[in-house]
Amino acid sequence: MMAKFSYLFCICLALSGAVWAVELRPEPDYGPVAYEFHWAVNDPHTGDIKSQKETRKDDKVAGQYTLIDADGYLRTVDYTADDHNGFNAVVRREPTDIKIPQPEIGHKKLIATKIVTPALPLVHYAPKAILKAHEPSEGNYVSVSGPTAQYKY
Repeated sequence: MMAKFSYLFCICLALSGAVWAVELRPEPDYGPVAYEFHWAVNDPHTGDIKSQKETRKDDKVAGQYTLIDADGYLRTVDYTADDHNGFNAVVRREPTDIKIPQPEIGHKKLIATKIVTPALPLVHYAPKAILKAHEPSEGNYVSVSGPTAQYKY
């Protein structure tokens, strides 16, 4: 009888704790959200030329990024995002006189490396003398050797 009472007491205690744990609180107001950043890369050796700038005030984001495409064109993307209009981007491509450096193709000969194969085959055929007597004598019997999977929990 005492065990039943203890069991019911534990269930009631757990249910009352679950009800207390669902207390909802309003999300705190952290104030207006605002930031502004920009960065740029200009590496004429590799042809890596790009930049980005972005600003945000409350829920409105506006920005622009530029980069030099592989064909030498300047790609400029102006974008805005907000709750009402979503994400909008305007892409422009303009030709430039920037020469993208191409990798130098030297007169080096590529030498193929030899593929190393294992010395022993992974599949072995068992001799018939080792096979058990109750198995049929016709056919090929194969045993596979190799790494085994080990699982540790």
